Amino acid sequence: MSNSKGNLYLIPTRLGDNPPLEVLPISIKKIVEELDYYIVENEKTARRFIKRISPSKSQPNLKLQVLNKYTTEEERNTFLNPCLEGISIGLLSEAGCPAIADPGADIAGLAHEMDIRVMPLVGPSSILLALMGSGMNGQSFTFNGYLPIDKSERKSKLKTLERLSSEHNQSQIFIETPYRNMKMLEDLVSILHPNTRVCVACDLTLPTEFIKTKAAKDWKHNKEDFHKRPAIFIIQKD
Repeated sequence: MSNSKGNLYLIPTRLGDNPPLEVLPISIKKIVEELDYYIVENEKTARRFIKRISPSKSQPNLKLQVLNKYTTEEERNTFLNPCLEGISIGLLSEAGCPAIADPGADIAGLAHEMDIRVMPLVGPSSILLALMGSGMNGQSFTFNGYLPIDKSERKSKLKTLERLSSEHNQSQIFIETPYRNMKMLEDLVSILHPNTRVCVACDLTLPTEFIKTKAAKDWKHNKEDFHKRPAIFIIQKD
C-alpha cells in the first residue's frame, strides 16, 4: 500500500444539457481525464457526462460506485478505500456542485474522517447563481431545501421564513419539485406580504435562463411558465 493517499475531487457538472465546457472550466476536463474511479448518483448519466467531457477516455476502465437513497451506510463507508491505496476519486453530482444540497456531503465528511484531502473544483451552483442575480442580500442568506408539501405546513413555513428574513435582513432560498413550480408561485403570492420581494431563477446557465425579482403582489400578473423547469426561489422582506 502506498504511503500517500489519493485525493477526493468534488467535480461539478452542468445544470442542463448545454455543452459542458460552455459552463465548466478546462480544469474539470483535466481532472476527468486523469481519474478512473468515481462516486456518482446515476451511472448512466455519469458515463454520458464523462464521455462528453473526454470522448477518448476508455469507458470500460471506469470504476463507478453509486451513491443514492438505496446505498447502505456499510457500502458508503467503503467508497473511499481506493484513496487509502493512493488512488484519487472523483465525486460527481447529477447537477451543479457536489455536496451542496446533494448526498455527496456524506462522502466529503467521510473523507475528512479518513484524513483524505478534499479538493472542491470550480463549477456552477444554481443556489449561488440565483442569489447573485436576485439583487437580494448576499451577505446573509439561508438555503432551506424543499418546503413542506402540506398546505398548512407550507403556509406556516413561508410565514416563518418571511419573518426571519425581515428580522435578520436575510435572503431565504428554497427549491421545489419542477412540476410544482407554478403552485409554489401561487402560494408565494397568496401567503406573503404584498411587498415582500420574490425572485424566481430557472434554467440557470441555459439559453432559456430566466431571473426576475419583484414584489409578491406583482407576480400576480406573471406570464412566464416555469412548469418542469429547474428553479430556485428566494424571498426577502425589508
